[in-house]
Amino acid sequence: MASRPDWRLIAFAPWGRLFARTPALFSEIPVAIAALALFYGLLRLTHYWSAPVTTQVPIDLSAGALPVYALFSVSRIAIAYVLSLVFSVGYGYIAAHNARAERIMVPVLDTLQSIPVLSFLPGVMTSMVALFPTTQFGLELGSIILIFTGQVWNMAFSVYSSLKNLPREMVEAAEVYRLGTWQRFTQLELPQTAIGLIWNSMMAVAGGWFSLMVCEMFVLGNRDLRLPGLGSYLQTASNAGDTAAIVLGLIVMIAVIVFIDQIFWRPIIAWSDKFKFEQIEASERPGSRVLQLLRRSKLLERVEDAVITPSREALILRFARSNARRNPDPQPRRTAKWFSRFLLVLAVTGMLYATVRMSIMLAELTATDLNQIFWGAGATFLRIELTLVLAALWTIPAGVLIGLRPKLAAIFQPVAQVAASVPAPALFPILLLLLIKIGSGLGIASILLLLLGTQWYILFNVIAGASAIPSDLKEVCDIFQLSALQRWRHLLLPAIFPYLITGLVTASGGAWNASILAEYFRFRGQTFSLTGIGAVISRATDAGNLPLLLAATAVISGMVVVINRLVWRRLYTLAATRYKLELS
Repeated sequence: MASRPDWRLIAFAPWGRLFARTPALFSEIPVAIAALALFYGLLRLTHYWSAPVTTQVPIDLSAGALPVYALFSVSRIAIAYVLSLVFSVGYGYIAAHNARAERIMVPVLDTLQSIPVLSFLPGVMTSMVALFPTTQFGLELGSIILIFTGQVWNMAFSVYSSLKNLPREMVEAAEVYRLGTWQRFTQLELPQTAIGLIWNSMMAVAGGWFSLMVCEMFVLGNRDLRLPGLGSYLQTASNAGDTAAIVLGLIVMIAVIVFIDQIFWRPIIAWSDKFKFEQIEASERPGSRVLQLLRRSKLLERVEDAVITPSREALILRFARSNARRNPDPQPRRTAKWFSRFLLVLAVTGMLYATVRMSIMLAELTATDLNQIFWGAGATFLRIELTLVLAALWTIPAGVLIGLRPKLAAIFQPVAQVAASVPAPALFPILLLLLIKIGSGLGIASILLLLLGTQWYILFNVIAGASAIPSDLKEVCDIFQLSALQRWRHLLLPAIFPYLITGLVTASGGAWNASILAEYFRFRGQTFSLTGIGAVISRATDAGNLPLLLAATAVISGMVVVINRLVWRRLYTLAATRYKLELS
């Protein structure tokens, strides 16, 4: 006799299937909320940027204004970071593959990263406002470009250094398998740059936070330009001496930085661990719950299948066909050669015109101006060298310790990210007051401010170098029972050396940039200044004295070029020849 069907099971079967799929449904909710929040932020930004231009926006110091200010600041930093990423990969790739271009591009990169933001400010802001005179977009674009100038340089140096230190065995394997330019770039070169680029990206974004107080509120001649954001909020609170507003702004900024670290940087660090150059699997690997959530998301999987995968395959197929159809006909080469010559003539003409205009402006300088510039350059140079030594004393051992232990990195990396991202100018008033009370002046305070703005470049690069050490080399040290001194001499220092040089170069450039704040500071209606070229640039910017600003910037550029030729270029060559990580 057949059994009767259980109508309760039939009735509740759809609900049972729904409850069984509930965990998967919950995993899609955060992704959908993030997409909606991003869409809302884009709408809000579009509405604000298309509004009529307002140069003197009143900065509201109430707590209710902070969420909108945080949205504006994060958006500026994010857009500047995307531009920096594209520029860094392209610039570093060309400099690493073209020996002729390398001789010019690396010193130019070192020079540009050393020029303070205030030196770019007059030309950038004047140009952007002239291009977009009726909408807020001009001021916003100028601010984004200024933040870009504070982010991009260490990222470009990281890409260049990583490509110069490609393992010889991997390069030979790419030649044996006849990989095309695109295949070699995506399967060998870009993965090689991943770890260093990610850690330098974190430092670049931290530099963007550092630049906010300069890029969102500044004086240009007789014009007071302001943009709503966390940087202008903190600078307004600092000028007003409102300690409560400073603390509140810092709390919101730290909360935003921690949030970005957890939802963006930690997943990327965990994802990039697969690019480590090693032959055996490491016992400890960085992890991220957000990355696990994204990997389980069916929504993102469908987007990848529908958009990303077909686009990637189309690019691979297109470049493969272009390589197969490569025409040795000399006519295109002749056309390209004449086009290059035309660009060279155009560039030389522009440089000659700029030189003539600069000479006319520099003729207006007095002997007093020149005395300020050269004495200031010497004083700033000594402060920067002392800062680099003090920073290296603690960042090298700390960075190696954090980089070798993923669990330790999971704890201290967010702390370091927050500490590096908190703008030193926001802490400078409190620091300066404490030092004045104990009898110290701006001299010690300037060194501390330079440390706060530059030591993180060394730390993050050392962490990247230590985290990229293959596990098999560390196990060899354990097998042979090397002492701590032997490990440092034979493994750790050689392994981190290319990354350390990148960190020192970018820290040096960051120190020149931070000197404009460390040597010239306003607080409660008072101006504190020291003898230094940063103070000269700040005073020239406030007064709209373009000849003095131009001369000070030119002196910095000349000093940086000389240091690059005598020191950094030789160290990069040493890193690429003697301390390259290879299997044999």
